[in-house]
Amino acid sequence: MKIANLVFNSFINDSRVLKESISLANGGYYVEVIAHGDKGLDNFERETNFKIRRFSYLNREESKGILSKLKAYLNYIRLSAKHCKEFDIIHCNDLDTLPIAFIVKKFYNKNIKVIYDAHEYETERHHQSKFDKKMLKILERFLLKYVDKMITVSEPIADEYAKLYNIERPTVIYNTPKKIEIEKKDIFREKFNIPKEHVIFLYQGGLQPRRGILEFFNLIQGKEGISYVIMGFGHLKDKIIELTKNEPNLYFHDAVSPDVLLDYTSSADIGICIEENLCKSWNLGLPNKMFEYYMVGIPIVVSGLQELKRFIVDNQTGFVIEDIFDQEEFDRLFPTILKSYTERYNNIETVKNIYNWQNQEKKLLKVYKEVKTK
Repeated sequence: MKIANLVFNSFINDSRVLKESISLANGGYYVEVIAHGDKGLDNFERETNFKIRRFSYLNREESKGILSKLKAYLNYIRLSAKHCKEFDIIHCNDLDTLPIAFIVKKFYNKNIKVIYDAHEYETERHHQSKFDKKMLKILERFLLKYVDKMITVSEPIADEYAKLYNIERPTVIYNTPKKIEIEKKDIFREKFNIPKEHVIFLYQGGLQPRRGILEFFNLIQGKEGISYVIMGFGHLKDKIIELTKNEPNLYFHDAVSPDVLLDYTSSADIGICIEENLCKSWNLGLPNKMFEYYMVGIPIVVSGLQELKRFIVDNQTGFVIEDIFDQEEFDRLFPTILKSYTERYNNIETVKNIYNWQNQEKKLLKVYKEVKTK
């Protein structure tokens, strides 16, 4: 069977779509990832066991205007729908690719199966106005009529979808790394000449405002015996690089490819995941970086987001800062972190054995088996 795995990005660092595509191809499916074009990328690539096709063109750094982005998106929908009409299953990643499945199923191929993969609580995301949320909910409710199976990324988000639209509860497939044994590396100490006795805190992921990146920097300023490494890409990159020039214990590293990411992650001692509670999607989700930290065996510091806090408390694998703007709270917690962070390693092995891609892959293939026979 032929699967079109649709994603409205250029498919460079999308670890979830990459893992799903590899797993489905290994499961005997023909897989094509359908992405959008970008500067320096080929419109056709062949991975080990699946293909990549890129339609339209959108450089998010250069295309600032709404009209240029809309034009690229509509062109992507038109070209992707035309290309996907001969496939057996369309796997839609996020709400912005779901209209393509509707067009194909309604006008080209009524027998095509549709899987909707909501990477977040799609209609409760940061930066959405009340009007945006209302309109997106109307759109999502309509498009879900054409969906054969839905999956999402956390238990409370699955509950929300089932309740909101009165649909079958989505299958939860966590965005976890593949379980592998990683020998602890020391890349950051070697590259930045960080003292051996320093405890290294690491933030990895998108460098966007309100994710606690610079807020954590403010919390640790003036504290001795620690270093803070920020690794990723995004809007805050230039500001972070500028800060490192005058801050001896702050370091920046560019994002690295998924195949070597965990080597770098293992070079830290404690992971950082302290987003602000700005939307339901963040409050109810479990970020990818959390599972990446766990896979290399390091505990994490998290903010008081509902699902993050629950996970940490239930598994005893990290530390919770209820208010990332409360310096006094952090100052009280900080000695405990430095004193007992190594003890949190003890529970992480159990978490790794449960929350890994080998287990998530089984759920994914089960979903596809159910869709095929539907």
